[in-house]
Amino acid sequence: TWNNVRSMFLVALSFAYFAKALSGSYMKSTITQLERRFDIPSYLIGVIDGSFEIGNLLVIAFVSYFGAKLHRPKIIAVGCVLMSIGTFIIALPHFIIRRYEYKTSVPSVDNSTLNPSPCYVSSPTNLSQKEVQAKGKCCEGDSNLSMWIYVLLGNILRGIGETPVQPLGISYIDDFATEENAALYVGCVQTISVVGPVFGYLLGSLCAKIYVDIGFVKMETITITPADARWVGAWWLGYLIAGVITLLSAIPFWFLPRSLPVSGPQSPEKCTAEQKSFIKDSPLLKHKYPADEHTSFIEMAKDFIPTLRTLLGHPVYLIYLCVTIIQLNSLIGMVTYKPKYIEQHFRQSASKANFLMGVINIPAVALGMFSGGLLMKRLKLNIMGAAKFAFGTSLIGYILSLFFFAMSCENAKIAGVTLSYNSTDTVSYDKHLLSTTCNSNCMCSVSDWDPVCGANGITYVSPCFAGCTSSAGSGKNTVFSNCSCVGVAGNLTATTGQCPHKDDCDRMFPYFLALSVITSFIISLGGTPGYMFLIRLSSFSSNCKNVCGRTAGIPAPIYFGAIIDTTCLKWGQKRCGGIGACRIYNTTAYRIAYLGLTLSLRTLSFIMCIPGFVLLSRQLKEEERNAIHEALTNGGTELEALRKEEFAISNSTDSNTDRETRL
Repeated sequence: TWNNVRSMFLVALSFAYFAKALSGSYMKSTITQLERRFDIPSYLIGVIDGSFEIGNLLVIAFVSYFGAKLHRPKIIAVGCVLMSIGTFIIALPHFIIRRYEYKTSVPSVDNSTLNPSPCYVSSPTNLSQKEVQAKGKCCEGDSNLSMWIYVLLGNILRGIGETPVQPLGISYIDDFATEENAALYVGCVQTISVVGPVFGYLLGSLCAKIYVDIGFVKMETITITPADARWVGAWWLGYLIAGVITLLSAIPFWFLPRSLPVSGPQSPEKCTAEQKSFIKDSPLLKHKYPADEHTSFIEMAKDFIPTLRTLLGHPVYLIYLCVTIIQLNSLIGMVTYKPKYIEQHFRQSASKANFLMGVINIPAVALGMFSGGLLMKRLKLNIMGAAKFAFGTSLIGYILSLFFFAMSCENAKIAGVTLSYNSTDTVSYDKHLLSTTCNSNCMCSVSDWDPVCGANGITYVSPCFAGCTSSAGSGKNTVFSNCSCVGVAGNLTATTGQCPHKDDCDRMFPYFLALSVITSFIISLGGTPGYMFLIRLSSFSSNCKNVCGRTAGIPAPIYFGAIIDTTCLKWGQKRCGGIGACRIYNTTAYRIAYLGLTLSLRTLSFIMCIPGFVLLSRQLKEEERNAIHEALTNGGTELEALRKEEFAISNSTDSNTDRETRL
């Protein structure tokens, strides 16, 4: 029956929403893994992340035009297949490049009998010649093409495939559902899609715990832990899982009909009073061109261009659009790098950061949006009320976000990087500061990052820079001894990995999480009223806002990443030369850059809201006066018509009386 087909479509669309949301959030959860695996800075990760929106914008016009005229379920199926292929392409580099390697002085379990001295006693000339020879040897088989290009292309293809899912799916629902049921169906689909990011971040948390080359190397030989800045999780595994899920979501759409009969009587669509007040003569394009009508592009453009001109010429809508773009830049940049901020600032593992995003932050956002819709219905907010509610919640969230600046962690104590060897605080990294009297006999490479924790509680960039001359044990249990820079009487030893130094962060981190949940919930409360404000202006305006939102998603991750890169204290080095991924950041500078940029953009948006509210208030008052004047005019006209009618009836009665008298 048709009811079963409708149910099948709703389930299929919900699953497609879930799949695309899962793969999108998983992409954001793998940012630090991709940085380390491909040795690239944050701004390039921003380019990769924004490429999804580029793919979306490439085809959104074609999908909007041709989508309604073709078989919509099959177009959605093709989109899901393209998303799946793009996801598989992202994982492809793992299978075509050499295994992940990292520099370390720690002997593996296989070479436990060989414990060479970490302190290389050699001339600088001989050391540099050896480095050049080793570098040339290891780079002979490397391709000139950077492997992250595959991730970029795969993400663009994901964006292309995602384009038809939302607009064609919602329009298909709107065609067969009654006006009352359509909102319910769309709400159900959107609710299911919220579950996607939760599972995406949880999948990211799981894969970040697993070593990148699991199944290809002996885990006993791995000398680093997930807390190490060189650790790379099994990022590719999550993309394979997400790709399979997305591919499965395409199957039901191949068996659905081109269109479905309407389940009940539909009333003709009309403009609301608020739409008439704000957007004059705005054609409703939603059902103007049904799927079975053959309308030329020129005919559609004749209505599209005037409507777009009317919208952009309306000051209230134009200001709202600018405010939305600025706030979306702030939101997208903040969300993209939030897991990384938790990792770097609070010294949490990538696995834990992703887990917290999926379990705490995303549900708070979903609850906020749902609660905002309920409050709007209960308070019966009009267009001005919706605007004030959205502004108020955003402002409260902004004020609360200022407290994030106070939730700071001290920089990790790293000799020669964040403090000098004599423990004088400094954060101006200079490679020459790494060499000092205690390690002057060791010819250490300044490009290495192989941290060890001294018995004095200070981290050293490598055992060589700690002045260690011998080691015992193997793997993660290696202990370096005779470390001349450690300087603790009777205990000149160091162990693998950075020193914890997490006491201050552990105390502050729960407060950060609590405030993060509260601000996410409060800001999300205004999401639904803000969207309804846009819908009440014009149904077409929401599509313009979606396009602007896609556009905002391109630059935000790039310039956020570029600013974060400026706070790096120690860069890694690629195997064949050149700057790689950042190993350690200036915690204070990172916090100021990340939070400062986020809140600066929101400050600008609030300033732009002021003229918007003034114009909106004036227009509402003007429309109210016009409505009263129109009512009075209509009332006077009706009274005049009644008087004329009474006068005509009276004359007719008098005429009949005279005729009867004469007779």
